[in-house]
Amino acid sequence: MHLIIPYAASHALAGPEALADLQLPHLQTLLAVLQRQPVQQDSEDTPLHMPHERLHAQALGWNDGLAALPWAAWQTAQTGTTPQAWMTPCHWQIGMDQVVMLDPASLFLSDDESQQLLQAMQPFLQEDGLQVTWHSALKWHVQGALLTDLACASLDRVIGQNIKRWIPESPAARPLQRLQSEMQMLLYNHPVNNARDARRQISVNSFWLHGAGTLPTAAAPARRVQLPEALRHSALRGDVQAWRQAWQGLDATAVADLLTHFKATGQATLSLCSEHAAQTYEAAPAAWHQRITRLFNKTTPAAALAALITP
Repeated sequence: MHLIIPYAASHALAGPEALADLQLPHLQTLLAVLQRQPVQQDSEDTPLHMPHERLHAQALGWNDGLAALPWAAWQTAQTGTTPQAWMTPCHWQIGMDQVVMLDPASLFLSDDESQQLLQAMQPFLQEDGLQVTWHSALKWHVQGALLTDLACASLDRVIGQNIKRWIPESPAARPLQRLQSEMQMLLYNHPVNNARDARRQISVNSFWLHGAGTLPTAAAPARRVQLPEALRHSALRGDVQAWRQAWQGLDATAVADLLTHFKATGQATLSLCSEHAAQTYEAAPAAWHQRITRLFNKTTPAAALAALITP
């Protein structure tokens, strides 16, 4: 059983109030009985995908060298040679010297609004050979040759960031860049956005392509992987109190379950992730636990989480 916790710590929550007196008793116990592995730290050339996404791909048996992580194909359980991706309607906030993507969840986009926008965009998408089907308000499923060899940054990597460094620059991405420009013009005066403006809601002025690729041939993982999203939304909003409450809820559920699993089987893997680092803890031989860990491992949850955001 492998528990991967995204946003276990966050650079958006780097103040002392985030970790002060944070009570996580089940995590505390796991840190005392699992053996810490070398930290995985992003280099200066930040990868397209977040640490938790890369760990999940590794747990699924995907090749570490994959530039594109095909989450769309995996999540929809669609196989084949045609590349697939997710398309998410979003808002790009244009400033003086940068364009920042807001969290698409902050749009509170309804299913009806999403479907209307997709219907208006379909002729342009089809002209570029993209077959797009509505999956949910913020996820449209895409298939087409345009996605071949297109490595896209994940949505979590781009939210709240200047999109310029994350827009694909390869020759294969040029049609995508043109399509994004066309959609910005199309959406500017779309009735859905006019109605949203009247209600003082954020407009939809672009889209982000992510999760592109074809599924690699890989054996099913031997252990169960769990990737809770309990901390994600509060971390993206920078909401300290909501994040602390979510952590306590997670400690009482998924982390407690992992501890129970460890006590029953002697096996468990825990990965704590921030935006740029991951720390994994694994079960060690029983003798190691009995003679060493409980005597010397005094790592607290606060120290373990703070290490994920310390330069």
